[in-house]
Amino acid sequence: MKLWKRNAVVVAIVLFVCMAVYLNWSYSQEPGEAVDMGKTLGEAALVGGGQDPVLGKDGLPVGDGITVTDDGYFASARLNRQQARDSALSLLRQAASEEGVDQEVKDEANQTIQTMASVTVSEAQIENLVTAKGYSDCVAFISDNSISVVVGAVEGGLTTADTAKITDIVVGETEFTADQIKIIEAK
Repeated sequence: MKLWKRNAVVVAIVLFVCMAVYLNWSYSQEPGEAVDMGKTLGEAALVGGGQDPVLGKDGLPVGDGITVTDDGYFASARLNRQQARDSALSLLRQAASEEGVDQEVKDEANQTIQTMASVTVSEAQIENLVTAKGYSDCVAFISDNSISVVVGAVEGGLTTADTAKITDIVVGETEFTADQIKIIEAK
C-alpha cells in the first residue's frame, strides 16, 4: 500500500511538470501573435497620473545609457518555468512533510527537490554564459534526457559557429551530449 502511494505521488509530480513544459512549449509555438494579458506583473501607475521621471515618453528608462529590449518571450518562458517548478516543489514538500509517510517516500521527495535545484542552477548558468557570449537573451529548459536552448534572434540567423558556441557551453555545464541538445532561435 505504501509503495502504491509513493508511486502515485511521484507520477502526479511528473505529470504536473510535463504538463507545465508542454503548455510552455505550446504557447511559444504560436507564430507572431501578440497576446494582451491585461496588466503586466510589476506594472504600476503613478498616483495622480503624472509622468514617471525615470521613464521617457516611450516607457523606456532615460539616461545612464541603459537600453531595454522587448524580451516578452523570454520573460514569459522564465515565469512559466518558475511557476511549474513552484507547483511541483509545493507538492514535493507536502509529500515529504505529511505525517505517517514512509521514510523512503520522504527521501525520494527530498532527492527530487535537490535534483530540481541542481537543474535550476544549471539552467541559470547556461543562460548567463550564453548571454555573456554576446547573444541578446537566452532561456534553457532541461528535461531528463535532453535540453532545449532558446536564444534571441541574431542578425543573419544562427550560424554553425553560433550553434557550436552554445553547444560547447551546454556540454561544459551539463552531462548532455551534443545530440541531446536542441538550439532554437527565437524570432
